Amino acid sequence: MHENPSPAAQVLRVAEIGLAAPAALLAHYGLALQRVADGQPIPGSFWGDEEAGIIGETVYVRDDTPVHSLLHEACHLIVLPPPRRAAVHTDATDSIEEEDATCYLQIMLADQLPGVGRARLAADMDAWGYTFRLGSAQAWFEQDAEDAKAWLIARGLLAEDGRPR
Repeated sequence: MHENPSPAAQVLRVAEIGLAAPAALLAHYGLALQRVADGQPIPGSFWGDEEAGIIGETVYVRDDTPVHSLLHEACHLIVLPPPRRAAVHTDATDSIEEEDATCYLQIMLADQLPGVGRARLAADMDAWGYTFRLGSAQAWFEQDAEDAKAWLIARGLLAEDGRPR
């Protein structure tokens, strides 16, 4: 009898979507995406293992990096003013508001990656162990993230109608 893999093992990985679409998305925000060879440590990874890393304006990933991790770390850089990005190495957040905005924006940007989308990204966030007051990323996004959305709109990262800029 075979055991089912853990939910975290089933999250969407970079190898499954390729680098072209995420690289183009990041370039729109002035960021670069850098692939790291399999088995090599990911520079700037806060959590280590297969988690994405950030240094300056570059997001580092391996093929086994979860897509939600790529988007999360990229969004940490996106929510920062460009002058602050250059100083980032591994840890970009200095406030709960920035962390919430990062989570909100990563869900929004998932729609811009073919084969990903909001629902899949939120499910992967839950499987990976993100925690939200309402019990799931999707519930938080739909019912409890008004402050994060307003924060992003105030900084010009979302249009008034909530679409990413």
